[in-house]
Order: sequence, then structure tokens, then C-alpha cells
Amino acid sequence: MELTVQIGQSVLNALAYLGSLAMLSARAAYYAVVAPFHGKPIRIQRAISQAMQVGVRALPILSLITFFIGLILALQAAYELKKFGAMNFVASAVAISMSRELGPLITAVVVIGRSGSAFAAEIGTMKVTEELDALETMAINPVRFLVTPKFIAMAIMLPCLTIWANAMGVLGGSLFGVAKAGFTFSGYLHATADALFLRDIISGLVKSFMFGITITAVGCHEGLVTGAGAEQVGRSTTSAVVVSIFLVIAVDLVFTALFYFLGGQ
Repeated sequence: MELTVQIGQSVLNALAYLGSLAMLSARAAYYAVVAPFHGKPIRIQRAISQAMQVGVRALPILSLITFFIGLILALQAAYELKKFGAMNFVASAVAISMSRELGPLITAVVVIGRSGSAFAAEIGTMKVTEELDALETMAINPVRFLVTPKFIAMAIMLPCLTIWANAMGVLGGSLFGVAKAGFTFSGYLHATADALFLRDIISGLVKSFMFGITITAVGCHEGLVTGAGAEQVGRSTTSAVVVSIFLVIAVDLVFTALFYFLGGQ
């Protein structure tokens, strides 16, 4: 009986948490889409600054990781394909794996480590130092002032980063394709283009957009509910990373199943 109660309480807590994330996302969406038509403009400069932090500064590490991921995929695919004399399908395997799944997912994990944790730390520190209370005292809504620019930046930059990650993965795969699989560089790119359909790219970009919303919602929510003391900021930051990764995987599963049953994959 006690186990059942604990399971039920855990489920209720999880649903309440998801409800809080949904409410925060809805409020941020309101300030991003509706409020500008009611005399509450978006903080464009802040959104651009966040986009630079989330997107441009993540390019070096993301490029390196996805390049190696593409190379690893090519090696693993070739290990099996050469048994069937089908080395010409290495480019297809890398392109489809990156565009549908690994490109968006690896990008999300990198961004969680860089930006999701930073969102929680920034807002959590502001709460501990009572800066959020000061904003409310000055009649400045913290969600509009702090959260909405982050949502806008993440919603725009994560799909852009995913496109870049896909390209770097293909480039990494081409290194093996040219060296060991008998491709020329132009031939490898041509085989990649032939293997991909528009739905493959679109499905990855839709996932990355949802990942961006999820990461921002979790990071900002964990910051907003931070307890008193510096130790709580650290806990909120850790929680933001762990929960973001879990929810990104869950969102990935939902949308992969959705695209599958709709015939997209």
C-alpha cells in the first residue's frame, strides 16, 4: 500500500512539474507573440545577445563533436555493410542517422550543458540575491524581462545549430568515405543528397525546435524555483541538466513515434 502511495505521489509531482513548464512556456509565448501588439515590445537586443550565447559560441564544440560523430557512424556502418558488399550505402546511413536523430539530439545535449545550466544559474542567482523581487517592485514582469528573450533565442538558434551539426556530421562521414569507401568528395555529397528526403530534414528541425522550448522551460523554471542560499543555485543547475536531458529524450521518443505513425519515417 505504501509503495502504491509513493508511486501515485511521484506521478502527481511529475504532472505538476510538467504543468508548471507548460504554464511558463505559455506565458513566454504570450510575451513573444501577443504582447508586442499590446504595447509591450520584445527586448530584441537581449534576445540577440542570448542568441549569440546559445548559438554562435556553441559552434566550435558542436562542430568538433558532430564531426567525430559522423566519422564514428561511417566506421560503424562500414563494419556491417562491407559484409554485404554495400559500402556505397555508407553515405546514406550517415546522412539519415544525423538528420533524423543524432543531429538534433547531440545538439540538444551540447546546448543543455552550455545554456540550459546557465539559464538556471543566472535566474537562480537573481532569485537568491532578491533581484527578481526588485524587478517585480519596479512593475517589471520577470518572465517578460528574463525568460521570453531566452525562449526566442533558443527557438531560433537550436534548429540553426542542428542544420550545422548535420552538415558537420556529413563532413565527418565523408572523411572515411573518401579514404576507405571509394568515394570522391563530390560523389559522397551527391550520394548524401540522393539519400535524404525533405521529410528527413523537417522531422529533425521540428524535434530541435521542441528541444529548444523544453530546455529553456526547464532551465528557467529551475532558476525561478531556486531556494535560499548559494547551495540551492548549484542544485537547481544540476537539476536543470538532468531533467532537461530526460525530457529531451522523452520528447524525442514522442515525435519519432509520431513521425513514424504518420508515415514520415
